[in-house]
Amino acid sequence: MCHDHSGQYKKFPTDCGHPAYTEKNFGGKTFSPVNLNVSAKTVGKTSLKNCGTCHFYGGGGDGVKHGDLNSSIFSAKRDLDVHMSKEGANFTCTDCHTTINHEISGRYYKQRASLNRQATALGSHLSCESCHGATPHKDSAKLNDHTDKVSCQACHIPSFARGKVSTMMRWDWSTAGKFTDDKKPIEKKDADGRPTYHTMKGDMTWEKNVTPIYAWYNGAMKYTTMKDTLPDERPVKINQPLGDYNDPEARIFPFKYFQGSQVYDAQANRLVISKLFGPKGSGAYWSDYDWQRSVEIGMTESGEKFSGKIGFVDTVMYWPVTHMVAPKENSLKCAVCHARDGRLASVAGFYLPGRDRVIWLDKIGWSLLILTIIGVLAHGFGRIIFRLKRRK
Repeated sequence: MCHDHSGQYKKFPTDCGHPAYTEKNFGGKTFSPVNLNVSAKTVGKTSLKNCGTCHFYGGGGDGVKHGDLNSSIFSAKRDLDVHMSKEGANFTCTDCHTTINHEISGRYYKQRASLNRQATALGSHLSCESCHGATPHKDSAKLNDHTDKVSCQACHIPSFARGKVSTMMRWDWSTAGKFTDDKKPIEKKDADGRPTYHTMKGDMTWEKNVTPIYAWYNGAMKYTTMKDTLPDERPVKINQPLGDYNDPEARIFPFKYFQGSQVYDAQANRLVISKLFGPKGSGAYWSDYDWQRSVEIGMTESGEKFSGKIGFVDTVMYWPVTHMVAPKENSLKCAVCHARDGRLASVAGFYLPGRDRVIWLDKIGWSLLILTIIGVLAHGFGRIIFRLKRRK
């Protein structure tokens, strides 16, 4: 899949990345078996198509998961992605995600993001600074002052899911399982053909040209797993970017803030695994539509304990936004962040000019300003009076 150039190697939707080895049907489409010999004879360097065929369709469809990766990048204009566009740098994915012995750099797991400035550093997370350095603004020392605390993406990706392809922003599993009066599945779609409700999946919300949220991020994530007792705070953070103002590796970073409502163990207060796929009578939710049974089977097959009591819990996920870099002329202006209700209103831990204020200092400042104006007026008025007296 990564190196095939025959154009006939495609994943089968429900086979964990495998192609169809025999003719198979899914979703009203027929998938022809892939000829592996033909694929092998066309092996070459990876291309945008090789990478995008999987990554642009993560989460089950075009642009569903990430928002900053979708099929529009195949033919991106410069204002969509200045790196990937043929009008721009005309990059392929591996120009940034450098690879040695199939070790692909640029992934986000538990390790911190590297501040190494070398683009070929094996195993490190590539940052914009790998190519552009720590002082990328040739004509503005003040903007260069930002790079120790603000990621390049924060200013140079003003929004994601730009253009025609929307991205999913909320998925509510708790409403799944509704049927028409004659027991047929329900499916509703928006103007773009995106499902806003489906019996199998519940309610879904889609958006375009989404403004990111911002948080401190040092390249490491804290994950909530099945082993963890959920905190009292709601919504539950399935993953959470780590870092703060005092962390020298942390930067203010943009994220897709994905909201959900999902089944969980309401007594043990833990996340669960549910069985979705399977024939009717197997307990699979998408066949029998019984959450209780699907969770019981999923937890048993995974070897995990289950109290027997289910519920639904609100959750959120943070997806780093690092693609769809706009041209510099479309980057955010200062007042977008340096404002009381600006984009960084919720990013805590530091003083931001234009956003924050110290009341007593403001009072002193205004008092001095008023006294200065009074002094100037008094001085001017005194000079006028003195000049009039001299004339007399």
